Amino acid sequence: MHTDFDACVRAVQSKDARFDGWFFTAVLTTRIYCRPSCPVVPPKVENMTFYPSAAAAQQAGFRACKRCRPDASPGSPQWNERADLVARAMRLIADGVVDRDGVPGLASRLGYSERQIERQLLGELGAGPLALARAQRAQTARLLTETTTMPMGEIAFAAGFASIRTFNDTVREVFALSPSELRARLAKGRPAATAGTLALRLPFRRPLTPDNLFGHLAATAVPGVEEWRAGAYRRTLRLPHGPGIAALRPQPDHIGCQLWLTDWRDLAQAISRCRRLLDLDADPVAVDALLSADPVLAPLVAKAPGRRVPRVADGPEFAVRAVLGQQISTAAARTHAGRLVAAYGEPVTDPAGGLTHLFPSPAALADHDPASLAMPQSRRNTLAALVRALAGGELDLDVGSDWQRAREQLAALPGFGPWTVETIAMRALGDPDAFLATDLGVRYAARDLGLPTTPAALTRHAAAWQPWRAYATQYLWATGDHPINILPPDGEPAAGPTSILPTGIPVTAVPPMKGVAR
Repeated sequence: MHTDFDACVRAVQSKDARFDGWFFTAVLTTRIYCRPSCPVVPPKVENMTFYPSAAAAQQAGFRACKRCRPDASPGSPQWNERADLVARAMRLIADGVVDRDGVPGLASRLGYSERQIERQLLGELGAGPLALARAQRAQTARLLTETTTMPMGEIAFAAGFASIRTFNDTVREVFALSPSELRARLAKGRPAATAGTLALRLPFRRPLTPDNLFGHLAATAVPGVEEWRAGAYRRTLRLPHGPGIAALRPQPDHIGCQLWLTDWRDLAQAISRCRRLLDLDADPVAVDALLSADPVLAPLVAKAPGRRVPRVADGPEFAVRAVLGQQISTAAARTHAGRLVAAYGEPVTDPAGGLTHLFPSPAALADHDPASLAMPQSRRNTLAALVRALAGGELDLDVGSDWQRAREQLAALPGFGPWTVETIAMRALGDPDAFLATDLGVRYAARDLGLPTTPAALTRHAAAWQPWRAYATQYLWATGDHPINILPPDGEPAAGPTSILPTGIPVTAVPPMKGVAR
């Protein structure tokens, strides 16, 4: 979008927050760059120039605005909407791959040469992978400097800098303040984080309807790994340098996030995974505008605009859970998952709740005894095949995966039909156009709304919803009165005794339909 000068100018002059993260405004006279919604008086048009990323603006010599903090704006929705090389690279950079493994590690994960990746990122974002990772390190350093009492030397290495000198130089260059000056600007009376904890706000583009987002996560929570407690969804996180715990609480204008981390080096990755889990970088205006063009969906969108797709913090974990949930109630799937967690999960200490384990890794599950799970032999075989593919590195379901290749590999495994493949594509891979045409909840909603109910006919009708069919699925599911669409009361546990189908439709809520494939 940054190449459309007139459109960018209009967005800046109207202070339109919908475009935060889409592009950045640099002011030639002050050498400062801002988000489009910056509250200061817009500069003269002749003094504006635009960049596609904060890293590109920083490389051009512009400093971050102290008022609007452009480095903390929502991420561009493109990186979660697309599956091309640039989008996959951006997801991996946000997950810390460059900081951990360098550009060679990024290239290895993507299957391209370093030169190809550099060229494509420069062409689209005006910055290469090192500059993009540097911008992320600067944001992490600012967060730790302003919200903790950690010594500056520890912050430098926790943020991923190779030396204290590089840390100091980068902070001064990006924020026009020294690290000490950044800390001195901390608002009086604002408590600094205690050891290992950090509280922050996660921004999003409005509107956002939290009911189905948090309701789905709470209703399907795996005991020991996830819970709903005191108005927040809480879960354990498997991070590169040790386990972590995130507590996410919906607020009118942000998501309250509290993190417990073993190692501060995992801060950027933890934030990135929480944002991905809640689909916070989505563009709800674009999604809802297209879906509202269908007269059947229009009233649903108008009633609760801004529905997000509940995604996941760990792709392999969700794939295992999807197999466990094939053709059984959510309560039974949670029981199976809980048994796996108790037997093979890594124990963690939760300082503020009832979380006990990380979900077991594929390597840990490779040693599991299929007979320990009370389910048909065919599903045990399906789970065993999935675990082998994940543990052996043959199947990639992480943030930088190739969506189409992952679909093909999943479909080749025994017991993986369209429902399981598309469920994983929607929630684990993050494909915004994944569509569950065979899902019971979707078909019941289609029947009640007068839409076609056979998978083939419904898929043809849903062609008009592309590329947002995963969001259309959320609006269809929301037509039912069931737990996945309701925020639990503050003191209620993650899920009650109601028997729930994998999609969240209560078993007794609708009459059975003959010939339904799942």
